[in-house]
Amino acid sequence: MKLYFNIGYSAKIGEGLHLLIIEEGAAAKTHKMFYTENGLWKCEVDYFSKSISYQYQLVDEKGNVLREEFVSHHLSFPHNYKEFLIFDEWNNRNFPENYLTNKILYNKLNQFVPEKVTVLKKHTHLFRIEAPIYNPSWKIVVFGSTESLGRWDYEKAIHLSQTDFGVWEASIEIPENEFIQYKYCIYDLNLGKVVDVETGENRFAIPNMQKDVLQILSNHYFKFKSYQMYHDAGVAIPVFSLRSEDGFGVGEFTDMKKLAEWAKETDLGIIQILPINDTTANYSWTDSYPYAAVSVYALHPQYISLENLDFSIPKDLVQEYQEEKTELNTLDLIDYEKVIAGKWKYLKTIFNIEKEKIYKDRNFKKFIKDNEDWLIPYSAFCVLRDKYKTPNFNNWKTHKKYIAGKISPFFSAKNKEYDNSMLHAWVQFQLHKQLKDAVDHIHNLGVSVKGDLPIGIYRYSVEAWAEPELFGMDFQAGAPPDQFTELGQNWEFPTYNWEAMKDDNYKWWKNRFKALEQYFDAMRIDHILGFFRIWRMPISATQGILGYFYPAVPIVLEEFKALNIPFNFGRYCKPFINDQILWNYLGEDSNKALEFLINNFDGTYSFREEFDTQRKLSEYFKKYPQKSLEEKLILLCANVLFLTEERDGKTVYHPRFKVYDTDSYNYLSDWEKNSIYDLYHDYFFRRQDYLWYEKAMEKLPVILNSTKMLICGEDLGMVPTCVPVVMDELGIVALKVQRMPSDAIPFYNPKYASYMNVVTASSHDSSTLRQWWTENRELTQTYFNKQLVQYGKAPEELDANLAEIIMKQHLYNDAMLAVFPLQEFLATDKELTNPKMDNERINDPSVFPHYWRYRMHLNLEGLIENTHFNEKISSWIKDSGRN
Repeated sequence: MKLYFNIGYSAKIGEGLHLLIIEEGAAAKTHKMFYTENGLWKCEVDYFSKSISYQYQLVDEKGNVLREEFVSHHLSFPHNYKEFLIFDEWNNRNFPENYLTNKILYNKLNQFVPEKVTVLKKHTHLFRIEAPIYNPSWKIVVFGSTESLGRWDYEKAIHLSQTDFGVWEASIEIPENEFIQYKYCIYDLNLGKVVDVETGENRFAIPNMQKDVLQILSNHYFKFKSYQMYHDAGVAIPVFSLRSEDGFGVGEFTDMKKLAEWAKETDLGIIQILPINDTTANYSWTDSYPYAAVSVYALHPQYISLENLDFSIPKDLVQEYQEEKTELNTLDLIDYEKVIAGKWKYLKTIFNIEKEKIYKDRNFKKFIKDNEDWLIPYSAFCVLRDKYKTPNFNNWKTHKKYIAGKISPFFSAKNKEYDNSMLHAWVQFQLHKQLKDAVDHIHNLGVSVKGDLPIGIYRYSVEAWAEPELFGMDFQAGAPPDQFTELGQNWEFPTYNWEAMKDDNYKWWKNRFKALEQYFDAMRIDHILGFFRIWRMPISATQGILGYFYPAVPIVLEEFKALNIPFNFGRYCKPFINDQILWNYLGEDSNKALEFLINNFDGTYSFREEFDTQRKLSEYFKKYPQKSLEEKLILLCANVLFLTEERDGKTVYHPRFKVYDTDSYNYLSDWEKNSIYDLYHDYFFRRQDYLWYEKAMEKLPVILNSTKMLICGEDLGMVPTCVPVVMDELGIVALKVQRMPSDAIPFYNPKYASYMNVVTASSHDSSTLRQWWTENRELTQTYFNKQLVQYGKAPEELDANLAEIIMKQHLYNDAMLAVFPLQEFLATDKELTNPKMDNERINDPSVFPHYWRYRMHLNLEGLIENTHFNEKISSWIKDSGRN
């Protein structure tokens, strides 16, 4: 079989194109393409399969790849032709078909049956266009300049068949020996006519006079108008926050069904939740933090429904269970410790009674076999964590270091830990079944589920134990200071060893996305900036203020010399302390601080070696608590100008964040201040961008191509200029929170949101609208007058009418998605608002650790039955074109 590839590409002198044919399980085969004329490149390939996957690359004279397609082309060949003339287009990752042909489309078209396209021997051209159409009443047709294409007559347009999700094909005979112009159109089956034509210039084709050759017009980028694109609205709420009559003091996977039924009533198409992985470290309330998972695969046992297990609660425990359930369900907020203790009590009892049947369950055996790569290490980790009463494997008496051969016996029936290991595996099996059942129900309603992918892993997790080579265990990840936290954030997660992950083409990430795709249709990547660079701190730091970006182009000694900056390690890289600074920080407690310091007898002080890091101070004050003194000394420890990093045997330097606000900086001479400020500005705002672009483009395309989920990135905070460029190039949907604009303006106006955005009024990290309204009266007044265009004095509290105006602002725009926390929906109805407003906040980033315990104050059952409220929301969704 002969394939003649043709693609138009405007290359520079010395550049060329390569064709890469990709075969599963084999190395890609590279074919050099040849330039002909008018920007057209060609090559001829002998090929013997019925289908093909391939990509194009731009290379320089030495064969170095300058640019490549991140999405493969896929073609299937009819059996009655042996030669194919293929006309291609460069397939950009940000073409709509590459980010909108996803699992959400599959849900919307859940009745879709692939159509077959008939290819006859007399046919000359096969038209193929990838165009994800979310309206089931629409289809694609083509018309054009020749008689056989209808001479631009809508009535004579050729109908294409949808052969796969978003793939449209038609094979026709074009006997005319003339240059062909054509366009694709949208045809409405209900109206029985063409309702619109794609925008832009006409497409072109050449005549085909060769009887034994089929010409394939492999087209990309259907040029949609805004209203024709996928638009949706959704509700965001953590699973733990759901409340139903069936719950056990916390939201459960089965409650997601009821949430979806409410979403269906209101015409909301997306349910967005927080991470649902197991975070059990010590069974205390600190485990409520959903971003510190002990496994990136295991699901959290708190979400299990005890009433929907494969086995019933023993009759002699039913009354006790009902009493506990009633007590926990009457609470306004989640009592995490009582909930998790209660669930494990009943799970262990049921398992011990039924374990003989459980061990014989074929489906359970299959679950173990299918998931053994993560399930065996996870189950063993849980057994050892409980045995030694800590997740810190460094403190275990045995198995401190993971050795697969010594862990696999945990699943041997002769092993003393067999039953305990199988208990954790069985709980995961039950959780998987309940979540999968809930997701199937949600999909049957035409609703999609959006998950949340934490950027980091917990320091004492299964992954850190079993695969430490993939992580920077000597460092901590966090975030620089922002509007939430003036001292930055220290998440205490290890960083990623991206070089090690790159060695196997990011298999760890591909496996993680594959696991998530079992349940989710879209995914929010938490802190997507971490794929460009991460804010990292040495273990010696406790506050995010002592972090720096990694990777980064650091400052080297030669730069200080070139700028005539009198670099002195002790002055620049150690805390600068004199009597006045000591008084400023500690006041009357200055004398208490002297036992931690050494007097240098030059008017300055240094920390004693045993107290010269934040971590050392923190450990000391755990034994001898003095809260006020501890806080001030730890702050004083951060009074430095530059942070050090050892790289390739040399010390390099990073400016401390907001170095110009430090007391150390204030004691420099003016010319020294100016020189350091210029260096600081260059470091943070100029020199890093190309490096960060390069690093993101190394890993993100590979990871994105491993999934069919719609990918959204949380790109808030200190955003480098390369981030929106990469996200646009890769078709990643960005986030816009009205109160957290990226520009130097007080509020983001959602009416200006472009298509590739999720817009929202608040997030799980912010106060709710009702809380925010009372936080800063001056800011609220400005918002009331300028953003909401209301006159007079702003009311003391946010009323339902104003909440509705804010919601509608976010619905009526071009953004792909408008997703709101459930609390904001309830704020639009005075009968449904929570009288205890402060109970509605999910997280406060300035408080760590924070107790994540919000639970909706209404039952989902009642919300589903509230017809008046639901019809109101539904009318907004329909009127804004988001249904």
